[in-house]
Amino acid sequence: MLKIFKNKSEDLPEFWQNYEAKFHEKLPTEIAETRFVVLDTETTGFDLKKDRMLSIGAVAINKKSIDVADGFEEYISQETFNPKTVKIHGIIQNERIETLTEEEAVKAFLKYIGNSVLVAHHAGFDIGMINQALFRMGLPKLKNKVLDTVNLYRGTRIISNLINIEKSYSLDEIAETYNIDIKDRHTAAGDAFITAIAFLTILGKLNTDRKLNLKKLFRY
Repeated sequence: MLKIFKNKSEDLPEFWQNYEAKFHEKLPTEIAETRFVVLDTETTGFDLKKDRMLSIGAVAINKKSIDVADGFEEYISQETFNPKTVKIHGIIQNERIETLTEEEAVKAFLKYIGNSVLVAHHAGFDIGMINQALFRMGLPKLKNKVLDTVNLYRGTRIISNLINIEKSYSLDEIAETYNIDIKDRHTAAGDAFITAIAFLTILGKLNTDRKLNLKKLFRY
């Protein structure tokens, strides 16, 4: 059921006010000082309005290193089920795993990310799914800055003159290019970890003059 809140910050729930308060803090200018949260969602399909998230996985990057102790993984109880996508994510209906409601998972995720810079592969989809969940909760969209590894990877191809602007590079293609192990592919946490490795590799390739900072990174 869609919740309706008045368009005033003080009328929004406390957990959202706590999330918004984090954005009073300015982001660092240097990449090494920035906390990135690399995320992925597994879903019942690719329709932002009709489909639902099955799980959210994320891992943080602190000081340009993957911080495995600073991770996030939650499975979401299924009200919508699409058997056609089970072969992709492997999450079956009524599977005996601990789950949260969509609202509980989103609340936990907001607390986890704070004002961190979000990173995802084809970020528009994952961020869109989370924003649709927020919409159903009667809340605004995510406030975080977002980076898409597809766009960043294209940046490395421009430097090497191997760019195909029309091509939408898959995570598998990038993983193969960088020799990244994909044994945990198509789990939210596994894909987030693979994307985090790809992201750090891409940063190294973009930082050719050692002057890459957060502002320049958002230009890709």
